[in-house]
Amino acid sequence: MRYLLGLVVIGLAYLVFWPVPVDPVAHRMPDPPGFTGDFAENRHLDALQLITLPDAEIGPEDVAVLPDGSVYTTSLSGILYRIDGDQPVEVDRLQGRPLGLRAGPDGALYIADSFRGLMRWTGPGTLETLVSEIDGVPVIYANNLDVARDGTVYFSNSTDRFDPKTMGGTKPTSVLAIWEQSPTGYVARYSPDGGAEKIADGFVYTNGIALSPEEDFLLIAETGRARVHKLWLTGPKAGTQEVLLDNLPGYPDNIKAQADGTYWMAFASPRVPSEKLLPYPFLRKVIWRLGPMVRPAPIHRGMMVQFDGDGTILRTLQDPDGRLGISTAGQRIGDQFYVMTLDSPWFGRMPAADLP
Repeated sequence: MRYLLGLVVIGLAYLVFWPVPVDPVAHRMPDPPGFTGDFAENRHLDALQLITLPDAEIGPEDVAVLPDGSVYTTSLSGILYRIDGDQPVEVDRLQGRPLGLRAGPDGALYIADSFRGLMRWTGPGTLETLVSEIDGVPVIYANNLDVARDGTVYFSNSTDRFDPKTMGGTKPTSVLAIWEQSPTGYVARYSPDGGAEKIADGFVYTNGIALSPEEDFLLIAETGRARVHKLWLTGPKAGTQEVLLDNLPGYPDNIKAQADGTYWMAFASPRVPSEKLLPYPFLRKVIWRLGPMVRPAPIHRGMMVQFDGDGTILRTLQDPDGRLGISTAGQRIGDQFYVMTLDSPWFGRMPAADLP
């Protein structure tokens, strides 16, 4: 009996006192709207053709098209692929963990690498680091980016508290940062002259960003609060910020500006029931101590949302069965529409003419 009592005491002490990396911030999320109205459930993503990466690679997080029309994606292990027809072809081994991809006006591929910062690539063996720190502080979780016509690069850093290179990768680190709810994400700007500075901060897991066609504002996905911000860059509102889309039914990931002035944004997951525990920091620490089996995790349910610069939802494309895995980005390139994934061995593609 004493032995059993001792085990109970040890177990309780572990649940209450064992040190954990998470230091939760109390926050109460509004009830999610669910998949109704503008977000009514459909199965439009069932039409996607799944294109598998070679050699059992996974994680084609983003897609970019260079000025010459060549289309690129990357993998979890840092392999860069050119997409030729139905076959991704290895072009270079970048290493790191590339996430966001964008073409620059100089013809280069710009990369947000979650392990190394902001990178630039112009051909095999040319990878260079543009930004690895800002004001002497390392950039530890570069996530997404966009490039202006003058070569200025805007990029997001999801959190400056947790380093995915040492925390088991981007997926577990994203769960940790969102579970903590500390506003440690930011957006930075890299100038062609080599300078880098933060231009907005205080986000709970900053994710996708996209410039407007006129480059007068920047859209910012705040995954941990299920909303999208508009940061004005020029004009009378320059430097001010407003919420464009709030209380979304899922957690927003990459935002991709389209040629027609609209934006496609992926939801990495529907809102999870464990949000109900966000007001209770102590309980969240206890749950983290219980281990991965009971910690919150993204739900596989692909979803893409198209909207305009005023925040009007134009259409949604869904994968209710989670066939894709975790959807991360969508973009129309030529006559094809691409949907990318976080840790699946494939991405999806369909003729743009078949979009509903």
